[in-house]
Amino acid sequence: MSTPSAAESGTRHRTRRAILDAAAAVLARDRRATLAEIAKAADVGRSTLHRYFPDRDQLLHAAVLDSLELIDKAVRDAAPEQGPPAEAMRRLVTSVVGVGDRMLFAFGETQLLEDATRDLAEDEGEATERLVLELIERGQRDGVFDSGVSAAWIMQVMWSLVYAGAESAQLGTLPAPGITAHVVRALEGGVLARNV
Repeated sequence: MSTPSAAESGTRHRTRRAILDAAAAVLARDRRATLAEIAKAADVGRSTLHRYFPDRDQLLHAAVLDSLELIDKAVRDAAPEQGPPAEAMRRLVTSVVGVGDRMLFAFGETQLLEDATRDLAEDEGEATERLVLELIERGQRDGVFDSGVSAAWIMQVMWSLVYAGAESAQLGTLPAPGITAHVVRALEGGVLARNV
């Protein structure tokens, strides 16, 4: 049996990526979107979509899992363990705002989100959360972030602001290029220590 060439594998990867990206984008805007609408957004035919994902449930599950992996990657790529805490938090916000559309999709699919998190490597989500908490705790120790509130609460506020920013961009109430600045301003206005 012959193995697929690198070009074939690359094409399959790009097609799968296009379908997952389109599914997340389309379904974040309209949860009732059809597979035909997703295929059109991915610039593939329905038969191609069905070769990769035989039914809607498999596509949704894969898209939620892919979204969680992209969010985790955005956190790791921001290197929150490096540099001064305020600077690291700005990098983190910038990075996760970049996958805000994936947050809108994944966190809007509650049951699928629960199912997909069971399929992630057991400690993957926890490791990502730990990176964010360690950044916040480091900032609190250094007197940069308010130590009068819990690190977990600050993390929740950060995720909520990123989600709100992505939602505002989707609704057109804020321009997408300005979301990061709005999120950083709101976050820093609420969590920086008063003496910073």
